Amino acid sequence: MGIQLARRMDILKASDVRELLKVTQRPEVISFAGGLPAPEFFPGERLAAIAREILSEDGARALQYSTTEGHAPLRRQIAARLNALSDTRFTADQILVTAGSQQGLDLMGKLFLDEGDEVLCESPTYLSVIGSWNVFRPRWVEVPTDDDGMDIAALEQRLDGCRRPKLVYVVPNFQNPSGRTWSLDRRRRFMEVIDRRGIPVIEDNPYGELRFEGEALPALKAFDRRGLVVSLGTFSKIFCPGLRLAWLAAEPPLYEKTVILKQGTDLHTSTLSQMMVSLYMERHDLDEDVRRITTVYRERRDAMLAALEAEMPGEVRVTRPAGGLFLWAELPEGVDARELLGRCVARDVAFVPGEAFFPNGGHRNTMRLNFSNMPPERIAAGIRRIAGALAELREQAPCGAAAGFVRDESAAQGAGKP
Repeated sequence: MGIQLARRMDILKASDVRELLKVTQRPEVISFAGGLPAPEFFPGERLAAIAREILSEDGARALQYSTTEGHAPLRRQIAARLNALSDTRFTADQILVTAGSQQGLDLMGKLFLDEGDEVLCESPTYLSVIGSWNVFRPRWVEVPTDDDGMDIAALEQRLDGCRRPKLVYVVPNFQNPSGRTWSLDRRRRFMEVIDRRGIPVIEDNPYGELRFEGEALPALKAFDRRGLVVSLGTFSKIFCPGLRLAWLAAEPPLYEKTVILKQGTDLHTSTLSQMMVSLYMERHDLDEDVRRITTVYRERRDAMLAALEAEMPGEVRVTRPAGGLFLWAELPEGVDARELLGRCVARDVAFVPGEAFFPNGGHRNTMRLNFSNMPPERIAAGIRRIAGALAELREQAPCGAAAGFVRDESAAQGAGKP
């Protein structure tokens, strides 16, 4: 007799990014696949000194069970940081420390979703939220996204057509995968719809501090009058992903319900990791760390854009993100990015095919490129290899590649397009 698994397992599959990372572990591979921060900026020596101090002076507390909500000093620091950067008014009592943003997404799925509930999202949307929430068997409703963010008229139309709209998931800042940023007007109009309809929103903001140009914009939460927005953030993209430290910020009663869910998941996030990050922020200037890595990421974005302009055919369109870790490329019609990836892996270069970011499939001629993890010279070499593989692939197609290059600068938003 075969082992009987839960029905939810029928629709689950391995993450494209997780599978690709197995390939990209080889040092000869130039990887544009994962959303990996630059490891040369991890403050290893500082963290080692901090860990020694904590373990020698407060080891019993650092190695003991702790509260589900999180280390109190760290929660105060997170609330203060959020409010300063996003024009919000969170208190420490509204901060829940999670084991990475992915745990926050999992908790939100458990909190809100029943089988058949409709989840509205940007099209494309974050790959890992699809994998996280598919276990709850929702119906995904994709909303078109233009240069300024989610199309509000299309959002209203989709909501009118929903039977059980339960949740909206968005990444307004330097979106993964597109790199686009919502305009201020679009944020206001979106929240007017949300306020009128009374639908909860998950505002995911892993990249908001990684701005290269323009001015920071208020979070969607800044326009929330009914406690409908739950905010997710993380130290993974601005500090060290291996520590697995992130946060969820919400108002009652959503906050209390989520704490109960986390108790049943892992009791609490690592006490030692929380104390280390808290003491680090007391002793060192995290804002300066972020400014330093942002300068480097800007250079790497520029290197990738220059390489794409030099190497790619005219039908290829790319976004020009004003921050974050990714840009998005639309290949000529008829090109299958998965087939292209196979040829690229043979050339020791990798990216993520774009189809994985559309919960209902399609858009096979798109791809996501990460620029944060490779120096400029390897970025240039990697794009040359992709362009070579694309040219080889298109030689088998009826029409050859055209000359030239088209750049979509719609992603450069904030205080205006650069």
